[in-house]
Amino acid sequence: MKLDLKIQPLSSWIKATNDNQPLLIAGPCSAETEEQLVATAHLLAQTGKVSALRAGIWKPRTRPGEFEGIGSIGLEWLKRAKAETGLPTAVEVATAKHVEEALKAGVDILWVGARSTANPFTVQEIADALRGVDVPVMVKNPVNPDITLWIGALERINNAGITKLAAIHRGFSSYEKSAFRNEPMWDLAINLKTHAPDLPIINDPSHITGNRDLIPYISQKALDMDMQGLMIESHIDPSVAWTDAKQQVTPKALAELIDHLTLRKPEVKSAEIKDALADLRSSIDKIDDLVIQKLAERMQIVEKIGNYKKDNGITILQVNRWDEILKKGVQYGKALKLDNDFTEKLLELIHSESIRKQTEIMNAGTGVKENLTHV
Repeated sequence: MKLDLKIQPLSSWIKATNDNQPLLIAGPCSAETEEQLVATAHLLAQTGKVSALRAGIWKPRTRPGEFEGIGSIGLEWLKRAKAETGLPTAVEVATAKHVEEALKAGVDILWVGARSTANPFTVQEIADALRGVDVPVMVKNPVNPDITLWIGALERINNAGITKLAAIHRGFSSYEKSAFRNEPMWDLAINLKTHAPDLPIINDPSHITGNRDLIPYISQKALDMDMQGLMIESHIDPSVAWTDAKQQVTPKALAELIDHLTLRKPEVKSAEIKDALADLRSSIDKIDDLVIQKLAERMQIVEKIGNYKKDNGITILQVNRWDEILKKGVQYGKALKLDNDFTEKLLELIHSESIRKQTEIMNAGTGVKENLTHV
């Protein structure tokens, strides 16, 4: 289902500094001192690669006692940085008061943070404060992988009349340990793009990685996924940063990082390449049709099994059988050069639908309705 968002093109409110580099919003995680912020802004401006200066003024922290931002005085520092460098400024807002103070100070771009996006009451408060204002607003994905919350936040801001709108993909919290601070979960960003094709999505590799060494990898992946820009944290001296020191880079390192990224075009202009891609995509479409056909045939057999189990008083789930399917399938997929994780997730999805169908058969005529999606 397509979202009915009224959105102005990204180029109407922010642009990349040149056609050969990505749109870049950069600056320190936190504005710490006036000297730190202004000096960082000057170095970023000198790179010629930064389109806007970002800085955290109010910092929502997980636990009390941690540095929660310098507060409103930081807005004056941003005004000075903008006056001296010409860079537009961007800050995170989490309350109506933040919105009012930021706008009064002439901040050019606002963003809603991940913790705020997770709370519809907070988002609505921010949206109400924005009503009647013409300012760009970016909305980060919620902390947890819930695309409905992300969409809801975007809709609330858009319903307030904000048409200069973008999403920020900063990754999601996960119990699984990995190399990343927040799991990218690219499929959720792709899902959002499917719902809102005209919505710009800006990637935040700093918060995804939590590690400056991984920022180039995620940045390139984001650009290859046709995201419209990057938000990267940059500090004049990350080693002494008051917050998130490990994920910040110096302005010089940032410039080198951007120089090594490759911008690829989403549209194909060559007729020869278009024809070649069309042939390959036609082949994929035929295979996809066969896959769906075979899945439908499988589910017909599942229904027969469900009826047999019901007639003979057999439980839906036999753990040993499921283990056998999973082990055999993963081994077979590996032999065919399929990723183990992909094969396992595919089999789990198919098995989940099989359980749902059999549950539906078991409860037919009993008045019990099940919406079982996971084993």
